[in-house]
Amino acid sequence: MNKKPEVCILPVAGLSTRNLPATKALHKGFLTLHSIPIIQYSVNACAEIGIKEIVFIYSSQSSKELFETYFSPYPWLEEHLASHNKLDLLQKVKDIIPEGMKFSFAEQKEPKGNGHAILMAKDIVGDRDFVVMWPDDVYVNLHGDGILKQLVDVYETEGGMVENIMEFPREEMVRYGALVGAVRDGRVVRAKGLVEKPTLENVPSNYASMGPYILPNEIMKILPEVRKGANGEINLTDAMELAAQRGMKLTGVLCDVLRFDCGTSRELERSNLKLSLMQDPDLRAYASELLHTMLV
Repeated sequence: MNKKPEVCILPVAGLSTRNLPATKALHKGFLTLHSIPIIQYSVNACAEIGIKEIVFIYSSQSSKELFETYFSPYPWLEEHLASHNKLDLLQKVKDIIPEGMKFSFAEQKEPKGNGHAILMAKDIVGDRDFVVMWPDDVYVNLHGDGILKQLVDVYETEGGMVENIMEFPREEMVRYGALVGAVRDGRVVRAKGLVEKPTLENVPSNYASMGPYILPNEIMKILPEVRKGANGEINLTDAMELAAQRGMKLTGVLCDVLRFDCGTSRELERSNLKLSLMQDPDLRAYASELLHTMLV
C-alpha cells in the first residue's frame, strides 16, 4: 500500500484577471462561495485526508500577506467574539486553521506556467509525494467522502499518478488535457498518457484531466525537463505525460462530486447560486417566490 501524501501545493500566483474588478485589491481565493472563501474549500479537503502542510505558490502580485493573515491565529478577535457570546462565529474563526496544519510559502518570480509553479515548491516538498489542487475549482460532495479522500483510496492501491477526471462531449475536450489510451473500469480509468488541449480531430478520449492530483515525488525531478507547451508555458500535464512515457502509472478517477467553477466572475455567480440553493432551504423558497413574482 502506498503512503498517504502529507503535503499539498496550492498555486495562487496568478493575477486573477478573470475575476476583476474585485480582484484588483483582493486575491480571488478570498472571494466567497456560499459565504466561505474559495481557498478554504481546498484547505478543508486537505484536512479531511490528514495533510500536514500546505504550500502556497505566490507571486509579488498575488497578495501573500492576505494568506499569511487569514491562516494565522487572531487571539483578539476570538476573545472579542467569546466575550460577546457570539459562539457560532467564534467556531467559524477557529475552523479556518485545521488542527496541526502548517502553512508554507514559495515564490514564483516569473509567470512560466502551472508546472513551473509546482516546481517552486520542490525544496519544501523534499522527498515526499504530494497533492496539487487548483483553488478556483471547488469540488463538493454533500453526502459522502470529499474528493481527496476518493483519490487517496485509489492511490493507496494503484500508486503512480492519480487524478480527478471528468467526462465531456468531444467538442469540449479541446479546452482540457485529455487522457490517451483510456480504459474504464467502473469509476477508475487507466490511461497511457495525456495530451494538453488537443485539436478536435485529434481528441483521444472524452476523459479530461481536471485535478486535483496525487503525484509521486519523481514528478519534481521530471518538471525541469519539460519544454514549453503550445500555450508557451511549462504545464504540469506535460510532466505527467513524460512520466507516463517512462512507465509511470496514470489513473483517472471519476469522482462522485459536484464541480463549482469559480475561475471567472460569471462562473462564480452561477456556482454561488447553485450551491446556495442546494444547501439553503430558506433561500430556495425565497428564490421560488421571487421568480414567481418576476414572471407574473
